[in-house]
Amino acid sequence: MAKTGTVTLGEWIVTMLLMVIPIVNLVLLVIWGFGGNANESKANWAKATLIFIVISFVLSLVMGSALAGIFASMGRG
Repeated sequence: MAKTGTVTLGEWIVTMLLMVIPIVNLVLLVIWGFGGNANESKANWAKATLIFIVISFVLSLVMGSALAGIFASMGRG
């Protein structure tokens, strides 16, 4: 069950510092988002951040494929 209440400034600072560490950030986002032990506000933020990461990854794949196709067609010309 998610905790309710306010996330303090210090907790947000620690959270942001942890988000700078690769791999650890993804693990923590999953734990906070779906572990059920985080503050409700932090859990919602973690879920939203994970959604943005997935959207960014998919858009990167689409744009990368489009650019690869453009460069491949330029080479044949």
